[in-house]
Amino acid sequence: MKNLFKTLMPYKYAALLVLLLMAGQAFCEMNLPAYTQALIDTGIQNRGIEHIVPEAVTSDEYLAAEGYMTDDQKALWESAFESESDGIYRRKALEKEALEEMDEALLSPLANRYADLRGEKLTGDVSADNTNLMAMGIAYAGDCDADAGLDLLKIQNSFMFRCGGLMLLMSILVMGFTTLESLIAARVGAAIGKDLRSRLFKNVMSFSNAEMDDFKTSSLITRATNDIQQVQMTATMILRMMLFAPCICTWSIIRVYQTHAHMNFIIVTGVIAILLLVLVAFAIAMPKFKVMQSLVDALNAVSREILTGIQVIRAFGREKTEEERFDKANGELYRNQLFVNRTMITMTPMLMIIMYGLTVWITWVSAGRIDAGELQVGTMTAFIAYAMEIVFSFLMIASMAIFLPRAGIAADRIYEVLGAKTSIKNKEDAVNIGAGDEATVRFEHVSFKYPDAEENVLTDIDFAVKAGTTTAIIGSTGCGKTTMINLIPRFFEATEGRVLVAGKDVRDITLESLRDEIGYVPQKGILFSGTVAENIRWGDEDASDEEMKLAADIAQASKFIAERPEGFEREVSQGGANVSGGQKQRLAIARAIVKKPKIMIFDDSFSALDMKTDVTLRKALAEHTAGSTKIIVAQRVGTILHADQIIVLDEGRIVGKGTHKELMESCEIYRETAISQLSEAALA
Repeated sequence: MKNLFKTLMPYKYAALLVLLLMAGQAFCEMNLPAYTQALIDTGIQNRGIEHIVPEAVTSDEYLAAEGYMTDDQKALWESAFESESDGIYRRKALEKEALEEMDEALLSPLANRYADLRGEKLTGDVSADNTNLMAMGIAYAGDCDADAGLDLLKIQNSFMFRCGGLMLLMSILVMGFTTLESLIAARVGAAIGKDLRSRLFKNVMSFSNAEMDDFKTSSLITRATNDIQQVQMTATMILRMMLFAPCICTWSIIRVYQTHAHMNFIIVTGVIAILLLVLVAFAIAMPKFKVMQSLVDALNAVSREILTGIQVIRAFGREKTEEERFDKANGELYRNQLFVNRTMITMTPMLMIIMYGLTVWITWVSAGRIDAGELQVGTMTAFIAYAMEIVFSFLMIASMAIFLPRAGIAADRIYEVLGAKTSIKNKEDAVNIGAGDEATVRFEHVSFKYPDAEENVLTDIDFAVKAGTTTAIIGSTGCGKTTMINLIPRFFEATEGRVLVAGKDVRDITLESLRDEIGYVPQKGILFSGTVAENIRWGDEDASDEEMKLAADIAQASKFIAERPEGFEREVSQGGANVSGGQKQRLAIARAIVKKPKIMIFDDSFSALDMKTDVTLRKALAEHTAGSTKIIVAQRVGTILHADQIIVLDEGRIVGKGTHKELMESCEIYRETAISQLSEAALA
């Protein structure tokens, strides 16, 4: 969970702004129940009259009311009015606080006066807390206003329109606050997703093959897509819901206290019930949340493997078997998600039961108090609204509990990749390969084993490649040929010995400089979506059309390129799926040639070519790239017959070194391989 909130830290000021906006929104929302209470209690029940001191009173009633007052009350009563020539006493423009003080001080005499006018006898608690007594005082003020000639309907309408206008204003402000919050939260969420994807991709691009093997491609894809999407969505929800919950809860508690309804115990009981429900659901679902992302990884890996090998699957009639394998991975994820969703969905009806149960409880308690004159209907309505807001705030937190665990795990997985540092990086004092340095390659007693492996893949590899010469490497499948040449561009790091390029240890050369001098053609020709021209220019983005066409000519790719009317603008699908294996290899070779590197590495890059094309291509290479040092990994002896030096590998060790003629005499393994592949005439 720590990493989830860590993603929000760069946007703390935006989060603070959202929090301020939410405080404003909560304030406005909390005024709406208060205005509803005022509309019911004052606007409807009290005909718009807010205080027991009348706005106007006749002189006779003015004097009659004084008969029920003490000297102090008379002084207060007289200070509230001023006499006019028509014999009417009109209330002065008093502040709200002064009127509320008079409501409390004059309630008893005015209620007694109203009771006598009605022929009733006043009983019960004579205080402002008695709603029946207050209602009598308000009724007295209304009768006085009517006797003095005031229009009570106008007073009522004025109050109703004033309250309605304020409610409309608050609603507009809430809409404005909500719009701004949503906009900021959406922008922050999108920025978090963009930043995480950028950082993740940048870090993955620096990984060596060892780190790629640790994380697996399928897992990295899941982390860069599904996991970041989870974090992005949850970050937006945190800004929209998790920050709003404490704001609305705080204001609601303040408002509940201000209603003086004295039913806080009901809300406390409801909140405790909700928290217990959330904690139980969280404890049940959390273990499943922890394994959900790994199951997504597994499903992604199976899907990727099946889609990549669909042709082989069809060729061997293994569709049913692979469908069963996919169904197994899919079923495990389905069962996990179903359990989690059932657990969390069960919360919704339970929370609704609690919320509506609280409403019934509040209404039941309020009914008795309203009947006893201790509570007004509008106050009950406002209290229910505030209570529901408090419950709703905890519901929002409960809803977040559904997303937070999974998002927290997703964030941990993302930061696991971001925290991983490549084992192959530049030294602080790394140097560049100079323009005049010779393109020599030297292996000095090099050994290598993969991380966590017990045995070496390569042992005591020692040989030199002179600048401008061709060195071939041959050996049985799995003997370490590809691993050996991967040590040159530092895709892996030698565990023992040194690999030198241009007389410098590759670990002392900057990666950019080292790889700039190498043209690498991998064992499997890899193309990218785009045009043929774009794929060739991967070697040199600034290559001219002439240089690109020359590279294609050397790689024997011009003929099949020219067969299509689009020529070099022919679209290549992702992975080169719409070109043959041989065409793919030739385009990969052209990509390396156009780079004009000092060192060219061909990792079994001629295997998909027919013998004629192979021979023609190698002749063109020898003619146009005579200055480059070439290292060729091959399975066919015919491809390397004329190499200046041939290295024979067997089980990770050099068992032969020399020219073709020398190895035919000195290396039994090479001789057997050559005889098995070539005729006597070809060998001669």
